Amino acid sequence: MKAIINGELIIPNSDGKLQLAENKVILFDEKIDKIISNEEFQSINKDSLEKVVDAGGKYVSPGFVNIHIHGCVGRDTMDCDLHALKEMADFQGTTGVTAFLPTTMTYDLPRIYRAMEVVKEGQKYNGGARILGANMEGPFISAKYKGAQAEESICQAEYRFIEKYKDIIKLITIAPETLPKKSDFIKKCQQAGIVVSIGHTAASYACAYEAIKKDRLTHITHLFNAMTGFHHREPGVVGAAMDTDVYCEIIVDNIHCAPAAQRIVYRLKGLERIALITDSMRACGLGDGESELGGQRVFVKNQRATLADGTIAGSILTMDRAIYNYAANLNIPVWQAVESATMTPARALGLDHIVGSLSPGKYADMVIFDERVNIAMTFRGGKVVFSRQ
Repeated sequence: MKAIINGELIIPNSDGKLQLAENKVILFDEKIDKIISNEEFQSINKDSLEKVVDAGGKYVSPGFVNIHIHGCVGRDTMDCDLHALKEMADFQGTTGVTAFLPTTMTYDLPRIYRAMEVVKEGQKYNGGARILGANMEGPFISAKYKGAQAEESICQAEYRFIEKYKDIIKLITIAPETLPKKSDFIKKCQQAGIVVSIGHTAASYACAYEAIKKDRLTHITHLFNAMTGFHHREPGVVGAAMDTDVYCEIIVDNIHCAPAAQRIVYRLKGLERIALITDSMRACGLGDGESELGGQRVFVKNQRATLADGTIAGSILTMDRAIYNYAANLNIPVWQAVESATMTPARALGLDHIVGSLSPGKYADMVIFDERVNIAMTFRGGKVVFSRQ
């Protein structure tokens, strides 16, 4: 058994909302055993403990869950390379992320299948952040709102294309307007436990609203980006997202989504329906210069990544900076902003029974950080995978 002492714990209250708890100690091995008072801890035989970590008054939080990330440190999910995936997992740990979904792009299906096989193998890796499965973004999208994805590889969704990988795919993006009326794609995905998300879509408000209400879609891929926007006579996909209780991903690098837009969504949805994502590409962690995304040249300058024609191409955001930005933009404490990077994405995937909060029985995926979200230490399954000390 191990323990973390002298931290400000970010834990759920009886209503499931996050709260700060002082004078508490976490006892854990691979999973969290219990959270006890300092007084109870004093009565424990310290010699029986394998390790005692002093948080030094910093926050002790659930590990961050990044459900939409293409790449970082020069690596990308579409490299179809296990070593690259491990390097991504290691880097994610340095940013407080303890679980993530490597995200594919619009390529030919054989290339996507190779990426899926590597993700499957990568789930066995015990270092860095745990790989929960794959996020499949494309090729079942709209050519009109393809963003930085390759139009020549876009195709219509058919369940037979992904059935072999139903146990690996946790989240998949579609443009609902492209589905034939009698398509069973959504239903079969849901039966397999795959969360279907609306994104890269030219859908009208009516189409998106029907998909949410009738087909029971629960998720929106990077809200505002690559979709029909809000207009008072045609509210678009953004309007349908605001008018329902779907989970909404947001890229909070203040480039993809302005701080004012973030505040508006927060007022309507609350932290419990907003999932912070990085949507980062291989240039993340490398600084300015030329990079690549989906076989296309990307240019990074002053935190902005674009294609040659100026189209925004993913981000170089990390989750620690996302939480800091979000808290600042919403004028809330960083410990509150943590909910949108932990409990909410875990719930959106239906994996909140194993990750997303500091609760007994869940994995001891934890992160220690200060008021500016500078990461001091990251634990994955009770094991230290990053330490700044």
